[in-house]
Amino acid sequence: MTDRPRIPAPAGLGGAVAIGVMTAVQARINGVLGVTLDDGVVAGLVSFAVGLVALLVATACLPSARRGVRRLVDGIRSRRIPFWMLLGGACGALTVSTQGLTAGVLGVSLFTVGVVAGQTLHGLVLDRIGFGPAGVVAVTPGRVAGGVLALAAVAISLSGDVLASAPLWMLLLPFAAGVGIAWQAATNGRLAQRVASPIAATVMSFVAGTLVLMAAAGTSVALRGIPQAPPAEPWLYLGGFLGAAYILLGAVIVAHTGVLLMGLGSVLGQLATSVVIDLLWPTAAGPAPWQIVAMVVVAVASVAVAVPRRPRRR
Repeated sequence: MTDRPRIPAPAGLGGAVAIGVMTAVQARINGVLGVTLDDGVVAGLVSFAVGLVALLVATACLPSARRGVRRLVDGIRSRRIPFWMLLGGACGALTVSTQGLTAGVLGVSLFTVGVVAGQTLHGLVLDRIGFGPAGVVAVTPGRVAGGVLALAAVAISLSGDVLASAPLWMLLLPFAAGVGIAWQAATNGRLAQRVASPIAATVMSFVAGTLVLMAAAGTSVALRGIPQAPPAEPWLYLGGFLGAAYILLGAVIVAHTGVLLMGLGSVLGQLATSVVIDLLWPTAAGPAPWQIVAMVVVAVASVAVAVPRRPRRR
């Protein structure tokens, strides 16, 4: 296979920040949709279904994407593509369900720092064992320091009255989503390499996630009853488009950045965007303004120390 040119670290980091921006906006959209429907799981299904339709339309219009899907189908039939590579979307299903269940109550900032903890710890592990498409990525002192600082942002977020204003399960779900996001990025990156098509890998991710969410939504409806009527506001259905965009972008750049660096860059974008969203549109259980500012400063520092340095020329 011909080696593709590598994306420079600053460009890869910029793409990771863009992923974070889209994730934060999606979290608030899906959170509001979950509150409106009174069912976060059904809100996640709506979001994933919209994203899947958008991806199928894009695939039909792009010859390269159609070729990638054919390679994907052939690989599944011949078993050249292992089953676990098809399951990245299951973690995406967990993410959007968690957004629908918690982001409308906790606020985007507090949701994000829970994701930070899971994403950082799991990103370090996946890079160290070489699970991602970038192979084994050395656990340098800078990367460890970046992970420690990211966890410090979590500690800041949990100070004050946050634990008294939100149930513990709401705080644990974003952590689980962060673990899933790191694994999803690595899995989709591996699948994109195998089929030589990031969009085909993204389609597979959304197909798997939609199937998981259909089962989960059916269970939720059976236990909780029919959700509220779908809202009329068009912007509440944009979460799926954003999800398709950032999962596709992540499948492209994770091979060049590693799982941890992509995760830290996206955290920076998420937190910075979360500040704007939560200050303009606060929630009852969200952190105080001083906590939001402190979290962003620490998150910026975590990315700065984790970015690889080029060796000096003599």
